[in-house]
Amino acid sequence: MLTYSFDNAKNSFFTVLKRRVSGYFTENNIQQTGNSKLLIKAIFLLLVASGLYVILVFFTPAPWLAVILCGVLGLNLAVIGFNVMHDGGHQSFSRYRWLNIAAAHVLNVLGGNAYYWQVKHNVNHHTYTNIEGMDSDIDVKPFMRLHEDQPLRGYHRFQHIYWVILYGISYVVWVFYEDFQKYFTGRISVNSPKKKLAVTQHFVFWSTKIAYVLVYIVLPIYFAGFLPWLIGFIIITFVCGIVISLVFQLAHVVAGTQFFSVLGADQNRDWATHQVQATADFATHNRFLRWMLGGLNFQIEHHLFPRISHIHYPAVARYVRQTCKEYGISYNEYKSMLSAVVAHLVLLYNLGRAAR
Repeated sequence: MLTYSFDNAKNSFFTVLKRRVSGYFTENNIQQTGNSKLLIKAIFLLLVASGLYVILVFFTPAPWLAVILCGVLGLNLAVIGFNVMHDGGHQSFSRYRWLNIAAAHVLNVLGGNAYYWQVKHNVNHHTYTNIEGMDSDIDVKPFMRLHEDQPLRGYHRFQHIYWVILYGISYVVWVFYEDFQKYFTGRISVNSPKKKLAVTQHFVFWSTKIAYVLVYIVLPIYFAGFLPWLIGFIIITFVCGIVISLVFQLAHVVAGTQFFSVLGADQNRDWATHQVQATADFATHNRFLRWMLGGLNFQIEHHLFPRISHIHYPAVARYVRQTCKEYGISYNEYKSMLSAVVAHLVLLYNLGRAAR
């Protein structure tokens, strides 16, 4: 089994940074978790999604309007994932444990599985960011090459073009294939040991998967018809998939971020420095994007402080930038989302060029 270790013995960078960030919350007497505004935002997003669902399924609007509403619903589901589920999965949505659990399990309502996501994301990705063989978030072999140590195929020279299709279908693949693969193999990723689920987790897995099929497939077909459902389902899942995938790729798979290998001689760096080097921020001054993306455009801050709610990241970022500058650590940031998208496509192109 592959292993990777960090040398945190002389990690003064993170020690100083944590002291400064902790001082900010203490001096301002505020909680590190979400607040009532975040809760209201979550309720609003969930109500919008419910309203769109009711209109599409039970009132069957005109085709042109249904197409637009399906696209909006797909975007809305992604935004719910960014703002509600993601913070809940990191126990930062609320200071109340039950609210964090509820927020995390919104993923089950969206068709996924909170337990599998928390292990794959919180442990594999957040610990071993951009490390080939350890970070399952950059492991989409053989379809794409996101790391220089990954196998090179002839078709990778087109990955800067066909990424749209792969990202678009990623949500459906996640719900109907990846979760079941984890369930029946007992492995969260290829390099993870087998884990047995508790009885309650078995129940949650099957009950929520069946509920998803009933709510997202059976009822819409019954009330709207098969073809309208099929077209609508494709639009919803494609929009949701491409938005989720692209936002997370812009955080790590862009020009400027570093990638690592378990076979390399770079296992003497500290964990915090590694996170900064493997991550990038984008469009941090864009308030609309910050609201839509649940602060995921502040990925450096999120990776360093995953238990702090995204609503605090603009303030935390000031301390991170300052401390990185003092320690000579490169802080990767793109001024706009468009520039980050371009950087992502350039990296995809470069990683596939040798396959010509």
